[in-house]
Amino acid sequence: MTRVYLGLGSNLEQPDQQLRWAVQQLSAHSDISIVSLSSIYQSRPMGPQDQPDYLNAVISIETELAPIALLDVTQQIELDSGRVRKNERWGARVLDIDILLFGQQTINLPRLEIPHYGMKEREFVLYPLAEIAEDLILPEGEKLTELLTSVAPNGIKVQGNLR
Repeated sequence: MTRVYLGLGSNLEQPDQQLRWAVQQLSAHSDISIVSLSSIYQSRPMGPQDQPDYLNAVISIETELAPIALLDVTQQIELDSGRVRKNERWGARVLDIDILLFGQQTINLPRLEIPHYGMKEREFVLYPLAEIAEDLILPEGEKLTELLTSVAPNGIKVQGNLR
């Protein structure tokens, strides 16, 4: 079993319910076990500011799935939620599930980059990740606690829980 951290995000169609639904779908999968859930955090959008604030969370799972197989599962859950993939980056979305870390692996494939390419600069990833894995050390040897000191909170606040 590999410990994996997933980032969840939504800012459309009752975002808190979208995040909870995603957790239910992941926990229903026979090859995925939920280990821990962060709180739900509210943050400003990363891209265009003419969209609703985001709700984000991080969960840890254990799985025997290969990284691409897990990516297929998460993308199917996104599609089942009603997400429509667009070329627009950082736009509003019903549900986003990102594989942040997959054990201590570093992966660079056309469809998948792990550690997730932007996680080190994103408060809406680092704060919830620290809530459930404060002592985490990334594959490159960076401590999560040190990354937290280099990212501004940017108005992030706890909004509720995933349970």
